[in-house]
Amino acid sequence: MSMAFELMLWPILACILMTGINVYFGSHVLRRGVIFVDLSLAQVAALGSTMAFLFGLELASSTAYFLSLGFALLGAALFSMLRTKEQEIPQEAIIGIVYAVATATTILLVSRQPEGAEHIKNLLIGSLLTVTPGMVLKTAAVYAVVGVMHWVWRDKFWQISSDSHAAIKSGVSVRWWDFLFYGSFAVVVTSSVKIFGVLLVFSLLVVPSTAAILVASSRMSRLLFGWVLGAVVCVAGMFISFYADLPPGATIVGAFGLALVGVATQRALLRRITNSNGTLR
Repeated sequence: MSMAFELMLWPILACILMTGINVYFGSHVLRRGVIFVDLSLAQVAALGSTMAFLFGLELASSTAYFLSLGFALLGAALFSMLRTKEQEIPQEAIIGIVYAVATATTILLVSRQPEGAEHIKNLLIGSLLTVTPGMVLKTAAVYAVVGVMHWVWRDKFWQISSDSHAAIKSGVSVRWWDFLFYGSFAVVVTSSVKIFGVLLVFSLLVVPSTAAILVASSRMSRLLFGWVLGAVVCVAGMFISFYADLPPGATIVGAFGLALVGVATQRALLRRITNSNGTLR
């Protein structure tokens, strides 16, 4: 047990950090109804990493990071610019198109590379076990800056996420605030995807927040439930992956799926019990 804890200490801390920032963003994403924005931005950032890979750059280098961030910010700008008052084209459709094109382009770029398959695998499931204390501290610093920004302007972000039409009518520059939201989200995703992979980043965003909606009603209680659930599942998934000798990223994603099924099942059972007692109309 002590050996497992020593090996997984920093990966577990990285997961808990990611849970903290992603549950917050997940609450916004579910309110906005743009469920796949994280997956799309993560894939665009991964496309930037793939360009760095093709240029022979070290993926851990600053140049590779900023190239990946530049791609993600372009995606953020696109999502914010294409929001309209009439919303003739659903934003989710645009997000899906960007994801599909970015994924296809990534596959095409590495299809003839000797290490292309391994690169795609790393993009999907990450490299949690190779995380270092320095990487965790740098990631924590990035998350802290983004967190402070969202705390300072929390009213504007929540207003737009809750009712964008009312915000537009009140004179709020929704496109500008959307760019700040998606841009800061892009920074988080770019800092995360090389460690966690596209699938785990998406799961950390959506699953805890979805489960929280099933059991809590207020914004704060949902955030707290999502943080606790995310941290517990990450720790459990890491230990399962260690003792079963499984990839940690994929194991944690599977654990999140089981956790969501468990929460939904418990909620259904409680409702049935309440209905049978005649207390729910």
